[in-house]
Amino acid sequence: MRRSGAQIVWEMLRHEGVDVVFGMPGGGIMPTYHPRQDYGIRHVLIRHEQAAAHAADGYARASGRVGVAMATSGPGATNLTTGIATAMMDSIPIVCITGQVGTSVIGSDAFQEADITGITLPITKHNYLVTDVDDLAETIHEAFYVAATGRPGPVLIDLPKDVQIAETEFSPPDHEVSLPGYRPNYEIDQASIEHAASLIRASQRPVILAGHGVVSAKAAEELRTIAEAAEIPVATTLLGKGGFPDRHPLSLGMMGMHGAAAANHAIQEADLLVALGMRFDDRVTGCLKRYAPDAVRIHVDLDPAEIGKNVAVDVGIVGDVGAVLRQLIPNVIADAHPLWLERISVWRSDAEERELLAHSVCNRLTAPHVIDEIWRQTGGEALVVADVGQNQMWAAQYFPSDGTRAFITSGGLGTMGFALPAAIGAQIAVPDAEVWVIAGDGGFQMNIQELATVVQEGLPLRIAVLNNGFLGMVRQWQEFFFDHRYESTRLSSPDFVRVAEAYGIAGHHASTAEESPDAISQARSSGSAALIEFHIVGEGEEGNVYPMVPAGAALHEMLRRPIAVGGKPRRADG
Repeated sequence: MRRSGAQIVWEMLRHEGVDVVFGMPGGGIMPTYHPRQDYGIRHVLIRHEQAAAHAADGYARASGRVGVAMATSGPGATNLTTGIATAMMDSIPIVCITGQVGTSVIGSDAFQEADITGITLPITKHNYLVTDVDDLAETIHEAFYVAATGRPGPVLIDLPKDVQIAETEFSPPDHEVSLPGYRPNYEIDQASIEHAASLIRASQRPVILAGHGVVSAKAAEELRTIAEAAEIPVATTLLGKGGFPDRHPLSLGMMGMHGAAAANHAIQEADLLVALGMRFDDRVTGCLKRYAPDAVRIHVDLDPAEIGKNVAVDVGIVGDVGAVLRQLIPNVIADAHPLWLERISVWRSDAEERELLAHSVCNRLTAPHVIDEIWRQTGGEALVVADVGQNQMWAAQYFPSDGTRAFITSGGLGTMGFALPAAIGAQIAVPDAEVWVIAGDGGFQMNIQELATVVQEGLPLRIAVLNNGFLGMVRQWQEFFFDHRYESTRLSSPDFVRVAEAYGIAGHHASTAEESPDAISQARSSGSAALIEFHIVGEGEEGNVYPMVPAGAALHEMLRRPIAVGGKPRRADG
């Protein structure tokens, strides 16, 4: 078959099983867009290229498949970079295809030229500049392989205009990819498995730390099997949420800066940590010098570079989390840790007491109330896509999730504006799911234009905008650590309901706890997209996320929700 470069792009996307592409056409990629309709691949026209990358990211997280974004040269390509970096930090497999000026003028500062392969070198797993149409099919085949294998990540293909137009003989590659410089190692060291099992059997205060690798590896069942067999409590990272059921008796909830008090205390007092597919990043560990001082550490990760990178470990196992757990299970005997679980229960009870007191005296609408009500009405079955900031932490804390791909957010990069476009991708990936966007008034405005995409694609997204009139997390830091000097954090915002209605989306307001259940019910019953603007508490005790580990503090030195009404936050050990 003789095909142009543009046709080869779509032939290969179809060959790789792609059913949807998120993007926006422009001069540099126009030849590739031209034959798209001949190939039966859906194209979602977004309104900003950053949103295309986020939508491809959300699609990948919700489906477990590779997401695809497409953009033109120059500003189109550079607009992708924040979304590419977001995917890189969170190990999400996406392939981005960008147009480029013709090969004869590359380097001449031609109109809409940008060195996108140079720009994205630090934020892609790999990238390509294709200068010969004969290399294109193999390049696309390699790109999908690299994105999805080993530690997943984003791959970019830059496609000059003349390569898109040029023709060549085409046949889809029918061989496995073999790259001398890229050979993921899936062999698991048996001695390390046996050593880890012996440490688990000997421990009295064990804790499993479940990261995003558990979700990526589809290893939730194996994790549950080993946790229940050895009676080991499980704490999750933000991106590991859903890898272990939040409502399971052994679940400690989320760990880290805004993690559950019981999880943080348990980590600090543990004699063994079993870290699965997580990076020991700074938001998880707190002060490294005082992190889990008495714990022996086992670290399982697909990426050998992560073993010992941030935290020294006693046993490092390189491998797929699911495969490692399957080998560990026969070596771990049934065990019980009643004294350890009893101690954890005391920490849980203290946290519950604080929550009950706080919500019994607050007569204003709070974010926890909103998220809890969404959870109650959906039965916890919704797929939640959270933005970044206070709303992200509240969503993680107050929406218990038992599904492995039911909570999506930007973790490593912390990208405001992520939620709405990522939810577009997630809704397309799982069209029968009830998808909720949880966003703040600041982050929501960063990609608010994608409401048009929601309407054009007929997506039944439910959008909860938690409007507290601030850049909330920054304001909280200013309150705690910068003498209440609220510099550049007060926000004036439009009436989000009227904005939604201008786009053709039903809108609802809620300003009290009494109004919110009905607003949520109406949004859910509409059968189409709906937005609710919740006017929530913006300052003071109920405007903050608790617990909070201050920068430089150890995990157990959390600022806790005050027990006394009107009291000041205090450290957990204070």
